[in-house]
Amino acid sequence: MDHRSAFISCRDLHKSFNRNEVLRGVSLDVYSGETLVILGASGEGKSVLLKHMNGLLKPDRGAVWVAGQDITGMGEDALTEIRKQVGMLFQGGALFDSLTVGENVAYPLWEHARLPREAVRDRVREVLAMVDLSDSEPLLPSELSGGMRKRAALARSLALQPKAILYDEPTTGLDPIVGRRINALIRRLQAQLGLTSVVVTHDLAGAFSVMDRLAFLREGQISFVGAAEEVRRSPDPALREFLEAYA
Repeated sequence: MDHRSAFISCRDLHKSFNRNEVLRGVSLDVYSGETLVILGASGEGKSVLLKHMNGLLKPDRGAVWVAGQDITGMGEDALTEIRKQVGMLFQGGALFDSLTVGENVAYPLWEHARLPREAVRDRVREVLAMVDLSDSEPLLPSELSGGMRKRAALARSLALQPKAILYDEPTTGLDPIVGRRINALIRRLQAQLGLTSVVVTHDLAGAFSVMDRLAFLREGQISFVGAAEEVRRSPDPALREFLEAYA
């Protein structure tokens, strides 16, 4: 039995959309300070599972615990406080097109932190430096490359100093070189800030480059959970098939 502290725990999650059962009893722990990769083919429900971890979706049955709190029945006001602790990098970045990079990063600080203007400016510059975008404050999202948009969105996710970040397909749509840089950044931020990270991906190479542990989602259930060195020798037939297909 693993006695490490779980920052996020999912218990027997079930979720359906229009009679399509996506999650079929998912139980999973994310330990404090680790990077857990959720791997699986497209359409297997990885993003659906991820969105349960900060209350963007509610399960039909089951429970989600974050930092010792059951968030399953929480209202939006309480969930807002949870989301300050659990940031999210959406697949497309979800930047506001009409705001500059600096304004995008400042937005959660304006909404939730009640900091003086100078303190907001300092925090924006600090997190942009963390993601290697120090000169990008005046730019609009339309002026950024795909990789820069991902990093700007990540800076915004970091603005409120969360304890965890949820990454939804962070390298999708990027060329392999930029994708490797994003994965290296995820790993560096974990080490630098002690973040708990959950990375949803179907990119096998990227998964191995960032993970401490891997959970394999297949047909709405977790069929394997283990450390990097356990993955390739796993007897799980679904995981082995996936590894061979993407080798």
